Amino acid sequence: MNPRLWQALSPEERNLAFNNRAHVGADFATQKIEGWAAASAALRQQRPEHLDLRYGAADRNKWDLYPARDPRAPCCVHIHGGFWQRGSRESFACMAQGILARGWSAALPGYTLAPDASLGQIVEELRSALDWFGANAGRHGITGPLILTGWSAGGHLTACLIDHPAVTAGLAISGVFELAPLRESPHVNDLVRLSEDEVADLSPLRQTPSAKMLSIAYGTGELPAMAATSRDFNAHRAMAHRPGDLIPIPAANHFTILDQLLEADSHLVRSIVGLAPTI
Repeated sequence: MNPRLWQALSPEERNLAFNNRAHVGADFATQKIEGWAAASAALRQQRPEHLDLRYGAADRNKWDLYPARDPRAPCCVHIHGGFWQRGSRESFACMAQGILARGWSAALPGYTLAPDASLGQIVEELRSALDWFGANAGRHGITGPLILTGWSAGGHLTACLIDHPAVTAGLAISGVFELAPLRESPHVNDLVRLSEDEVADLSPLRQTPSAKMLSIAYGTGELPAMAATSRDFNAHRAMAHRPGDLIPIPAANHFTILDQLLEADSHLVRSIVGLAPTI
């Protein structure tokens, strides 16, 4: 977002600029989240063999793995959203449905939420989770290339973690890639409590872009500031000649864009499949 335009906004306008629940309506957002949780509970009940695998000491430091029949199949690792303060791997398990139907493996890591962890600590936990995955996933029937995806806070975390050695390529969905405005958004920063160093070090728009393939998706029905941060991050990467597509999903808002991950032939699932190397 243009800094001068941002400074011209009132405090209330700044707070609403990234308030996705207010944009779609709290009841609508709650209905979507509850629907995902129910579908996720069903998936976990159907496939309980590789759940709750610990990678660290904290309560949420666990993996859920869903191996494909072919151990060599690519694996989509999905990082859940919730502005770093809500959500869980358990309640977002259904985001594996579309890619599982393609014959891929899927996996979801948990991580400590704010305010119990700072954003810097969350990033380091997930680095540790990917370390564990690289060392241990093969014992659970997953040996193929890892494609990292994430939505909202998970989209930001995908951008932060794309350079991990275990990761082949990624898709960041509806993330925030410049963190400074969120310090003026009480619905986010009252719990996340971003420091100046975190804003500087963990804003992907301020970093040298990774050379790995990273596509960026957003809904055209999202808040203008949310759509802009995805477009700005794509432009930042393009200026550095980094590979990856910008994927606007027509009419999708911050919540309905995730419906794409439930369907095997959706635009986003096809985009994930396209990120895997041809073997």
